[in-house]
Amino acid sequence: MQKIDFIDELRWRGMLHDMMPNTDKQLAKEMTAAYIGFDPTASSLHIGNLATAMLLVHLQRAGHKPYALVGGATGMVGDPSGKSEERKFLSEQTLQYNQDCIKKQLMKFLDFDCGENSAVMVNNYDWFAQIGFLQFLRDAGKYLTVNYMMAKDSVKSRMETGISFTEFSYQLLQGYDFYHLYKNHDVKLQMGGSDQWGNITTGTELIRRKDETGTAEAYALTCPLVTKADGTKFGKSEGGNVWLDANMTSPYKFYQFWLNASDEDCAKLIRVFTLLDKNTIEDLETQHAKEPHLRILQKAIAQDVTVRVHGQAEYEMAVKASEILFGKSTTETLQELDERTFLSVFEGIPQTKISKADFENTANLVDLLANAEVFPSKSEAKKMLKGGGVSLNKAKAEEETNFKELALLQNKYLLVQKGKKNYYILELV
Repeated sequence: MQKIDFIDELRWRGMLHDMMPNTDKQLAKEMTAAYIGFDPTASSLHIGNLATAMLLVHLQRAGHKPYALVGGATGMVGDPSGKSEERKFLSEQTLQYNQDCIKKQLMKFLDFDCGENSAVMVNNYDWFAQIGFLQFLRDAGKYLTVNYMMAKDSVKSRMETGISFTEFSYQLLQGYDFYHLYKNHDVKLQMGGSDQWGNITTGTELIRRKDETGTAEAYALTCPLVTKADGTKFGKSEGGNVWLDANMTSPYKFYQFWLNASDEDCAKLIRVFTLLDKNTIEDLETQHAKEPHLRILQKAIAQDVTVRVHGQAEYEMAVKASEILFGKSTTETLQELDERTFLSVFEGIPQTKISKADFENTANLVDLLANAEVFPSKSEAKKMLKGGGVSLNKAKAEEETNFKELALLQNKYLLVQKGKKNYYILELV
């Protein structure tokens, strides 16, 4: 892959919010190590984290060295940025589990074995566990004034509601992270979302003040927080965060999230979240403008991101699943879905459990549909079956249909469709 110019790439993608003077010169001068911190308060990253992780992806594509810092120590404290109240503390065991999960996810985006600019994962607990309280006050606390720390937006915004000393000290801990990586790994750049500017510049200031030679070089760069066209925060669905973990947000729902993005948001999303080049994106935008009903941009984003997060097989499964509800599909398509995808597609629809004995002993389809309360009465069931308004596993059913001969989905589910939009799941137990 041809190397890119990191700053130019961020600019045309709309991913550059602010950077300290001479950051671009440092990057042009030599391979530069840079890091982003990830908060391990959940066992998965979400797509908001993915936006900042893409900074590291482009950094590595440009030939620089990415460091991903998982905050095992700072995760015990909690960053007050953007928070209206103090968060609950997590146990060391929970934090360790979360860190392991996050590392596995980051390995999908960053190359940890590609030579001199291989990505590196670090955990700030590894150095903070070795530092005593008094030592930390001497090594870090004396270099930054309370006035300097209180001037940060993350602190000022909490002064009315109250902020504990624990959270107040967070920026000093994050600043020390930068100092440690600068001193021990020659990391000269810290990056993050625009809400992290105050914490990041605390690090550059600490490095500058602790350097006795006066030659310290440390830089800061931030990307804009991704928002929707109406200004609201991006990255949440009706059920909350859109997670990268398939067990927390199914690949089908993940795919659907991108597919349902508004036309107004797509120009930003395709630049921030995909690796498609500028010419390809502009060609897609031209095609989309001509035939917006085809949702060309949404499909391109959904494909690129879903494949990178979940893999080609899960993407193809999500596409098949989408066809079931929103396009033409067959019994064969339905049979190809795995159980997780099937249940994800039909989440929230009525489900009735039927014992295998009752299923076998039910005389006919009308009795089955009435007993399972798909229809309020046998006469209603007969009427709709006669009118061709009932399907079993996506195949049209008649009153005489022998439901016992149908191949059950996952050997236990029967999908009943009543009319165009009403679905029911019968589960044999």
